[in-house]
Amino acid sequence: MAFDDVDFEGRTAFITGTSRGIGKQIALELADRGANVVSTGKTVEERDDLPGTIVETAEEIRERGGNAIWCQLDVRDDESIQNAIDETVDEFGGIDFVVNNAGAIHIANFENTPPNRFDLLMDVNARGTYATTHAALPHLRESDHAHVVTFSPPRPAEPAPGKVAYALSKYGMTFIAESLAQELASDDIAVNALWPVAAIESEATRHFGMGTPEDWRKPQIMCDAVTELFSREPTACTGNTFYDEELLSEAGVEDFSAYNVVEGSNPGPMSAQLFDTEYER
Repeated sequence: MAFDDVDFEGRTAFITGTSRGIGKQIALELADRGANVVSTGKTVEERDDLPGTIVETAEEIRERGGNAIWCQLDVRDDESIQNAIDETVDEFGGIDFVVNNAGAIHIANFENTPPNRFDLLMDVNARGTYATTHAALPHLRESDHAHVVTFSPPRPAEPAPGKVAYALSKYGMTFIAESLAQELASDDIAVNALWPVAAIESEATRHFGMGTPEDWRKPQIMCDAVTELFSREPTACTGNTFYDEELLSEAGVEDFSAYNVVEGSNPGPMSAQLFDTEYER
């Protein structure tokens, strides 16, 4: 199914972590649909060991005819967040969408996860989501179509041995989304969590050895899921913990093969299994 009729003209999207991967692809997607995009992250200058910068993402959007600015952002630094939010409002007049994509990954057992690594995961994932959304809140309240999304999995009923620090930081993002959905309902601000069933092809999946290309989906599946989510009325769609396939199935997608990195493969549910959660196709 195509989403050709979805238009975000005049909306402004503040996206964390757009140097590469899912964050960059979503920035391009929303810009192609008319949204003003704020490309944020820590990487401003090119690095030999890691491709992509927030500057390159903004420039690519402009080359495609879209509107974008870039703001260097460290989600662990409250002043950095506020400065980026202020720049966004100065440039575009407001904020309609907040995409909490920036994340830290460290999947290891307790013994091999020292407290400083725990702090990093919590600061970037859970606290970063909290702080970014908090700074954007006054402007989201002024929007007539406000959406916040966290890229985090449904919270399970079981513990997460072997990955407690990472899991807690990601579940924390989901808990924030579910809680804010209730707290901000009277402001007509939608807050949802979204998570892929299969691992998404990216630098992270390759670096951390999350399967092989046969196990991966293209980032476009998350782009389409975000498009579907943001097209919904905020008052009618909030407080959910969606899987990408679930959301797209509701939108009428029946065949997910176009999203496979390797034609004829059957990816997943790797991401669901990583967090010991179940997803029935």
